[in-house]
Amino acid sequence: MGTVIDGKKVAVSVIDKVKDAAGALKAKGGPRTGLAVVIVGNDPASHAYVSSKSRMAKECGFASVQHTLPAETTQADLAALVATLNDDPAIHGILVQLPLPSHLDAEPIIQSIRPEKDVDGLHVVNAGKLATGDLKGGLISCTPAGAMVLLREVHGADLSGLNAVVIGRSNLFGKPMGQLLLAANATVTMAHSRTRDLPAVCRHADILVAAVGRPQMVKADWVKPGATVIDVGINRIDAPERGEGKSRLVGDVDFPACEPLAAAITPVPGGVGPMTIAMLMANTVIAAYRAAGLAAPSF
Repeated sequence: MGTVIDGKKVAVSVIDKVKDAAGALKAKGGPRTGLAVVIVGNDPASHAYVSSKSRMAKECGFASVQHTLPAETTQADLAALVATLNDDPAIHGILVQLPLPSHLDAEPIIQSIRPEKDVDGLHVVNAGKLATGDLKGGLISCTPAGAMVLLREVHGADLSGLNAVVIGRSNLFGKPMGQLLLAANATVTMAHSRTRDLPAVCRHADILVAAVGRPQMVKADWVKPGATVIDVGINRIDAPERGEGKSRLVGDVDFPACEPLAAAITPVPGGVGPMTIAMLMANTVIAAYRAAGLAAPSF
């Protein structure tokens, strides 16, 4: 039976460091860390995410500002708000909640956020810094950054000699995860829907990271005994055993089948998910330190 990695516990430790860092910045005469969250429309899941982010920002002692815009907001109006936040010295991090309503083009909005305020780590400048190995100069996408913190809990900072397989090649997670693993000296294979004999590729992995959005795709015979398994998937499936119309969350990994084989494994929920918001807070306080011309903390 493998160790179940407690993402909630690790996230709390990151948040504690964020609180300390934000308090220390103010004590040095620096600014109060400021985070602006922008949400457009009425998507219930997006509003739930934004509320949790705003609550956490306040818990960390940040000045948390939420801009809730109507679904009919135009591209020009949204761009104008981002420009205003870019120019506001009290705001150190800007987050535009995705997805946007279908009539809005998200990419130019995301790229219009100044890289130094892009706490989601999605700007091409931040992606480029990560791709070239500059882990200290930019801001790293929150979910892969959080997954790496969990891996360090198991393996330490140096992954030399370990084979890592990432299933999924998205710009949001797969690619930055692969780059972070490379920076930690792992030997990395990027696998995806076109990979030939995917189960065989996965069986060579000392570290297996699943981020494909297909519920319970990774089966027990994909997992090398003793591997560390990081499940990034969040999928809602029917759960008739809970009653008519009920559902439950599962990951991309068949957790009950894979847990006995893995040395360590993340659950869903309660694994990588809590780390995403924790690393968003970490990125925001890092941005505040940099804006003040001070050496930023590490997480």
